[in-house]
Amino acid sequence: MSALPVLSVKDLEVEFDTFGGVVRAVRGVSYDVHAGETLAVVGESGCGKSVTVQALMGLIPMPPGRIVGGSAKLKCQELIGLNQSQLNEVRGADMGMIFQDPMTSLNPTMRIGDQIAETLVVHRGLGRDAALAEAVRLLERTRIPEAAQRARQYPFEFSGGMLQRVMISMSLACTPKLLIADEPTTALDVTIQDQVLELMREIQREDQMAIVLITHDLGVVARMADRVAVMYAGEVVESGSVDDIFYRASHPYTQGLKEAMPDMHQHGKDRLEAIPGSPPDLFSPPPGCAYHPRCPHAMRICNRIDPSTYPVGDAHQASCWLLDEGAPGPAPVQGDRHAG
Repeated sequence: MSALPVLSVKDLEVEFDTFGGVVRAVRGVSYDVHAGETLAVVGESGCGKSVTVQALMGLIPMPPGRIVGGSAKLKCQELIGLNQSQLNEVRGADMGMIFQDPMTSLNPTMRIGDQIAETLVVHRGLGRDAALAEAVRLLERTRIPEAAQRARQYPFEFSGGMLQRVMISMSLACTPKLLIADEPTTALDVTIQDQVLELMREIQREDQMAIVLITHDLGVVARMADRVAVMYAGEVVESGSVDDIFYRASHPYTQGLKEAMPDMHQHGKDRLEAIPGSPPDLFSPPPGCAYHPRCPHAMRICNRIDPSTYPVGDAHQASCWLLDEGAPGPAPVQGDRHAG
């Protein structure tokens, strides 16, 4: 693994002005991802997963959004603070993105081949004929049959799974160093989901891309990820390897996510254990640990002071007062009984 990460996000903070007040959507997020590595970012809806990557790509509307602190570097280039012209040079060329809904991400009035070719003309300086030929090759690489014919069709003539392959083709057109996949398998059936994930893994092995995978599906995480960052209320509360998160989870929120996941290996489990309560109001986040109102292990200190980030193991850390040396009793760590 390269010592220099492809993407390094440090203490990123993002806010939005609304009629109800200021929403603190991202509150000090930090993570790294290296070449050839997949980092999965997981958490409930509204926890800040997508806003984090949209901010570093310059995709949040400003106003009402604004980046109030932190850094995001692609290799050695700082992304925060770039103007739109500078971002346009980076987006598509050095970093690509697969959006959650391909139907709304593609132009319904343009042929598929033309949309892919446009990226090649802008970033690689190809002529129209050469760009269209390369677009067909990219469609073939993502296993779209009769690619030359398909390139002349419009988005409405494709299924959801085929459209997601088109989005992968477009995002890979300039062989980016970083690929951000925002819920890439949403609304796909299990068979097509499996094919899309396998395609992403195959292309990553060939090109040694870094991938940031945003998802709420722990099954996708288990299959795709090398490392995991668990987000809650705009913060990363635990990070580590896939094995750390699945078998040695140390934050009560991560444990709650695991308990809410179906487990075919856990006999006698008749019902899924939902996490009680609701995520906090980010107009006014609670003091201390944001998870404390829902945490079954909450202590008095949890609702007064933010927990530090404690090392749990090699490259495994969590932000929870239960990991402090002064906490009563051992910190709860998931064992084999939760293995999935």
